[in-house]
Amino acid sequence: MLPDPDKKTVLDPFGTSVVADYERLYKEFGIEPFNPLLSKVSNPSFYMRRGIIFGHRDFDRILNAMQKQEEFAVLSGIKPTGEFHLGTLMTAKEIIHFQKQGAKTFYCIADVEAYEDNKIPFEKSEKIAVDNVADLLALGLNPKKTYIYRQSKETRVKDLAIIFGRPVTLATMKAIYGERHIGLYLSALIQAGDILLPQLEDFGGPKPTIIPVGIDQDPHMRFTRDIAQKFRRKYKFILPSSTYHKLMKGLDGSPKMSKRQMNYFTLHDSPEIIAERISNAFTGGRATIKEQHELGGTPEICPIYEICLFHFVEDDDEIVKIYHDCKTGTLLCGEHKKQTIDRVLGFVKEHRRKKKMFTDEARKILQLEQ
Repeated sequence: MLPDPDKKTVLDPFGTSVVADYERLYKEFGIEPFNPLLSKVSNPSFYMRRGIIFGHRDFDRILNAMQKQEEFAVLSGIKPTGEFHLGTLMTAKEIIHFQKQGAKTFYCIADVEAYEDNKIPFEKSEKIAVDNVADLLALGLNPKKTYIYRQSKETRVKDLAIIFGRPVTLATMKAIYGERHIGLYLSALIQAGDILLPQLEDFGGPKPTIIPVGIDQDPHMRFTRDIAQKFRRKYKFILPSSTYHKLMKGLDGSPKMSKRQMNYFTLHDSPEIIAERISNAFTGGRATIKEQHELGGTPEICPIYEICLFHFVEDDDEIVKIYHDCKTGTLLCGEHKKQTIDRVLGFVKEHRRKKKMFTDEARKILQLEQ
């Protein structure tokens, strides 16, 4: 079905966002296309090379800092509601990439948002956070070069939220986030504090800061950039930059992974569950082998191809070959699913081995007792 040209895209960081046409977002939200900058990036991540990162706000500023070897920061985080899944894996890889390019790195455990949005008490979210941080370290984040903190324990972030709340009206919050309970509006103010935290004098003062996020989180960026503008005289904030990655489909072919539908897997799931969900996934294949050979498949709508594109095939030539073989009918869906299961289980096995080594360190970072 073609997207309705008259229906405006809704980006909801607290709900479900479905993007039918990413091109429309440039006009609707003032996001800039990333591709024109790609040739200027000396060491692009494969998310950049493959067009998974499709848009940005003021990435030129980050590019300039990297080219001149000037100070810049990267901030991301996780809402501690459960195990790492493919969406959180993507953001983790992005923050690690920028750290390797020299960024001062900040990682937020968004436990206030987990409480306000998901009703998860702090006692529970702090246990989940240990697991999340261990995942992050196993993926390659350098903890010695990262400030990892919990929103509920970071006084500077909460102080900023209080200060930022003064000029913000209820009408503004409704215009950006819709009708919400006050707790979510508070959470948005705290996230503005998170995003601007790296620019405080305690961390070296104002600097270009990149926030890599999924496109559904853009309302937070628009809100925070407006806040930064309002408080520019007081704090000398530089408007934070952002990159936007596409949202992954669910394994059932739906537009987005969903906890409610359980149409994805986590890095904590058993090999049997992972294999079962990939085996039963929707594909872009034809009804019969004969039709597949004659007509070819449709990798553009296939979540199996997509998880390879986003995560599990790092070699660009190889992913091009998979696309071509599917398109021409050389690669059958059953064969591709088996290959993907082997890739994913191999990655998960190695990841879990590394993760065990970092659990105690994750506790120490979060200042939790054994």
